Amino acid sequence: MNEGFTLWFTGMSGAGKSTLANLVAEELRRRHHRVEILDGDEVRTNLSKGLGFSKEDRDTNIRRIGYVCNLLARNGVIAISAAISPYRNVRDEVRATHQRFVEVYMKCPLDKLVERDVKGLYKKALAGEIPVFTGVSDPYEEPLSPELVIQSDSETVEQSFRKLISRLEALSYIHTDGVVR
Repeated sequence: MNEGFTLWFTGMSGAGKSTLANLVAEELRRRHHRVEILDGDEVRTNLSKGLGFSKEDRDTNIRRIGYVCNLLARNGVIAISAAISPYRNVRDEVRATHQRFVEVYMKCPLDKLVERDVKGLYKKALAGEIPVFTGVSDPYEEPLSPELVIQSDSETVEQSFRKLISRLEALSYIHTDGVVR
């Protein structure tokens, strides 16, 4: 049976987590892997309904995502998390519960995020209309040693995709023939 692992995307809103997660999932499925994506917005609607955006609620949300990813990975699934996960200590806590964990930091400066903000969330947050917003009025703590940093402001989606697939191959989590170790 193929061994699963957790692929954990972190970064601020609009940095490209979901876009890249979906592309990678499609490629991994093409290579005959079992894959599940836990997208931050979908998790909040289903698994974490009722949680707010306080630090405690955000931590609970990330712990829940981490728990489900761990269950999936233990059962041979590649679990992909695409959630902001702003606090380093909780990301590190989640990492410690996993045997195979790859953290991908989607790095993008605030000015670029504001520029590409299709939902208008940054505009509202900067105007004070959203009181607790990651990267504006609430902190985003960059990972100290992720397995991969994607510069989503300067790399094309294709470049980022190829970089990530190459990193997973270099870590021996997938092979060029698509077999998971």
